[in-house]
Amino acid sequence: MDINEIVIISGKGGTGKTTLTASLIPYFEDVVISDCDVDAPDLDILFNTYLKNKEKFIGLQKAVMDKERCSKCGKCYSICKFDAISAEAGINSSKCEGCGLCEYICPSGAISMEDTIIGEISLSGTSYGDIVHAKLIPGEEASGKLVAQVRKQSKKIALAQRKKNIIVDGSPGIACNVISSITGAKKAIIVTEPTLSGLHDLKRVYELTKKFNLKTYVVINKSDISLINSEKIEQYCMENGIEVALKIPFQKKIIEAITKKKIPSVAEKDFFESVGFFEFIEKLKNE
Repeated sequence: MDINEIVIISGKGGTGKTTLTASLIPYFEDVVISDCDVDAPDLDILFNTYLKNKEKFIGLQKAVMDKERCSKCGKCYSICKFDAISAEAGINSSKCEGCGLCEYICPSGAISMEDTIIGEISLSGTSYGDIVHAKLIPGEEASGKLVAQVRKQSKKIALAQRKKNIIVDGSPGIACNVISSITGAKKAIIVTEPTLSGLHDLKRVYELTKKFNLKTYVVINKSDISLINSEKIEQYCMENGIEVALKIPFQKKIIEAITKKKIPSVAEKDFFESVGFFEFIEKLKNE
């Protein structure tokens, strides 16, 4: 079964990526929703979700010390390159990178490597379909691994329920969690805004999607706050063969809808229709 997996990403947070994602979802009949922004998940806020399942997510192994067996020889903290071990406090798990050298070098066998919970992954229901979402414990690493698990579960559900589409709210930026968000997807939508930093971030993100051979669309959010920078973005897209699929002017009513926990494209349907939003949806379904 061929699944139409669409990932919405941006060069940084705050561009309107999640707002656009939430606005798309009601107009896809057969859809599984996937929130891969595991560092700051918030897509479920706009949907009346009900929890179906929640499980802990195991990340990298980290060092654990048995203080009763410790001979206080000092070898472990003298070789730790991450300053995760001290004579007074023992092992600081938030600094441990899981290399295992301390376990290897400990002469009394007081240190062992153990699985560590770094977050949780949830399955919830909405009136539009199931949503898979996760949250990384602040300060923990391996967000890319957690994103991969969110997408894996989303695809499993889509295959089991014979859903044609997966809508993914990806992570912002270009780090490993973004790479994990877009790997194997069909289409990418890059949300940007008409600022100099917006153009800079767009260029970086597009270089990433280009390497993955993704069909890429650009959406310029708040397009009328700087017409000069909007034109610069459009010029860059034209020179690189990228389709500017939507230009969404600043609209205060969108913010008001979000503050009332309403999906913008449903609450302000006439406005979205006026900017060509529904033609864009048909393109996402059929191209």
